[in-house]
Amino acid sequence: MPLTPTGRLVADAAAAGRGVAAFNVITVEHAEAITAGAERAGLPVILQISQNAVKFHGGRLGPIAAATAAVAELSTVDCAMHLDHVEDLALLRQAPAHRFGSVMYDGSTLPYAENVAATRDAAAYCHEHGLWLESELGEVGGKDGAHAPGVRTDPAEAREFVAATGVDALAVAVGSSHAMTSRSASLDHALIERIAAAVPVPLVLHGSSGVPDDELAAAVRAGMVKINIGTALNIAFTGAVRTVLAGDEKLVDPRRYLAPARDAMTDAVAHFLTVLAG
Repeated sequence: MPLTPTGRLVADAAAAGRGVAAFNVITVEHAEAITAGAERAGLPVILQISQNAVKFHGGRLGPIAAATAAVAELSTVDCAMHLDHVEDLALLRQAPAHRFGSVMYDGSTLPYAENVAATRDAAAYCHEHGLWLESELGEVGGKDGAHAPGVRTDPAEAREFVAATGVDALAVAVGSSHAMTSRSASLDHALIERIAAAVPVPLVLHGSSGVPDDELAAAVRAGMVKINIGTALNIAFTGAVRTVLAGDEKLVDPRRYLAPARDAMTDAVAHFLTVLAG
């Protein structure tokens, strides 16, 4: 099935009152697990490759993007591709050639005025090339520097930011945190409702791996649409690998531990998609 534009999947989810999950791809096994989980759930999905994942692959976007697109196009459900947390504008400009439907430009480390200017330029480029642009305001926790835990997005500032930049979606800080390995985050649902009422574009929740199921479902009801999930897949992957290797110290064939790792990620994907569908 041909790749579906990200904007279409997000708009469809918003119209249906459900969330659409965007899962991070690091290896081919991630892409295979994401599409398999989406097929099991019978729901569309977004496969996203972050700037950090590109760094892991030697700074080369092409190979992992081509592999992800190939896996996605063999799926029986609608799949979109998204380039995530891009700070390098040179990387952003590679997105059209590698068949991405969207980009998340991350200018959150910049002072507000510089973030607005840079994001406006990124939006102009993306729109000229048929790409949907997501950006971030309010610095989601869990990262060093600008990503300080406890930060919250101001609804009025969010409205001004969207109007000034022309972005198609906005990631906001409402209590989640990147790279959490425990599902203990508590979201500010009243704040989500206020931001959703203030801005005319879909809201995005980053750091969703650390958010319990009931909190995720409530966040969607409050106005969240695109839900980013990465660490949860890596927890499932690594746990399965550890279990297999612990049971056979002589094992050397990676297929013997990568297959159960992929299966564990598939289970996680199907679970999250079901939760977000309501």
